[in-house]
Amino acid sequence: MDASGKDGTIRDVFGKLNPQGVTVKSFKVPTAEELSHDFLWRVHSNAPAKGMIQVFNRSHYEDILVTRVHKWCDDKTAKKRMSAINDFEKLLTEHANTHILKFYLHISPGEQEQRLQERTQDPKKMWKYNKNDLAEAKFWKTYVKMYEDCFAACNKIPWHIIPADQNWYKEYLITKYVYNLLKRLNMKYPVLSSSASK
Repeated sequence: MDASGKDGTIRDVFGKLNPQGVTVKSFKVPTAEELSHDFLWRVHSNAPAKGMIQVFNRSHYEDILVTRVHKWCDDKTAKKRMSAINDFEKLLTEHANTHILKFYLHISPGEQEQRLQERTQDPKKMWKYNKNDLAEAKFWKTYVKMYEDCFAACNKIPWHIIPADQNWYKEYLITKYVYNLLKRLNMKYPVLSSSASK
């Protein structure tokens, strides 16, 4: 949802990591070139290389959310896309050994309205202002329905529903999920072979 704090979360959770190992990709409205390919083309080209952390700010899920809210994509096409998304995520996990964490930042309608209003009044936040955000907020109930469909159909890799009204708590939960995943990987520093140290 708009104003749920995606940018700030990325900065505060991943900002302390070595920038040589982390890449952030923000998915905006598709370009003409992107629209000339299948809907996953622009996403697949940004999948992480082995050993890297790739953060998506929005993602391929936009193509079954905003497109359905505005009826640019019918339900039949959306169901096919959901199946393709499941296959795509399976491809990444099984053939590229990619670990995927999926977060939905759930903001309440009242908090969203307050944050959108702040963008028109607080000079430090005016850069975030987009006149379409308030219009888009009117589709709240439809967005919630489309998200629920998404969670039900694209759940081979579990979703983490993150309460986002309190930034500190949202960032704590996401940091905990990321930390626990990295810890489970049990990574070690490479060591020199005995012949190399002579």
